[in-house]
Amino acid sequence: MPRYKLTIEYDGTPYAGWQKQTDRISVQSSLAEAVFKFCGSEAEVVGAGRTDAGVHATAQIAHIDIPKDFDPFRVMQGINFYLFNPDGNETEGDCGNRIAVLNAEKVSDEFHARFSASKRRYIYRILNRRARLGLEAGRAWHVVEPLDEKIMHEAGQQLLGHHDFTSFRDTACQAKSPMKTLEQFDVQRIGEEVRITTSARSFLHHQVRIMVGTIAMAGKGKWSKDDVLTALKAADRTKSGPTAPPDGLYLVGVDY
Repeated sequence: MPRYKLTIEYDGTPYAGWQKQTDRISVQSSLAEAVFKFCGSEAEVVGAGRTDAGVHATAQIAHIDIPKDFDPFRVMQGINFYLFNPDGNETEGDCGNRIAVLNAEKVSDEFHARFSASKRRYIYRILNRRARLGLEAGRAWHVVEPLDEKIMHEAGQQLLGHHDFTSFRDTACQAKSPMKTLEQFDVQRIGEEVRITTSARSFLHHQVRIMVGTIAMAGKGKWSKDDVLTALKAADRTKSGPTAPPDGLYLVGVDY
């Protein structure tokens, strides 16, 4: 059965996250429904990462197995058609869907969107200004207090490497081990935006958001760089900072 690799973008605001749920609309279920309408067969949409409710993606990766050998471009176009026209009515127009398949390509049966991934890359956007958010509402974390991005970057460097990240792990996390290897944690300012770029093979539940919430404490001058390191070494969720909101988090790439 042919397997297709999909590159997907979505605004996570209206969805209950990636994972299929029984009582709420998710990104995965919306895609699965569109795939079914396109090819007439049910197919599991396997994603590279299970983003939370409100988290966005510019390059989520997924794979599907469908029984017919289609041209990849037709797969992309067909899924997108039913995402935006769920009733198959070509004149219906935008139904409020915020998911789009950017690319489809045929891959071997050995390819697995989740288990074949060697690195996942995220950015987190903070808009650091007094004025409320208009166009960016729901797409960035609004922080009014001045942030020192240089201190935040220095604090973030202490998290690099292989560590027990229990302090940066949600209490509901189901991962078997808290040990993860953080490869990148860079902070830069672009005008009013403070942007955090981070990457690792995999992350714990809410790890990126808790790391961001913690270094923001240093950026506000409420914590020192050493406080961030102390929180890491404590291996205790109560010793780290708050969980940053989902609004500013984007899955921007998956490497294989």
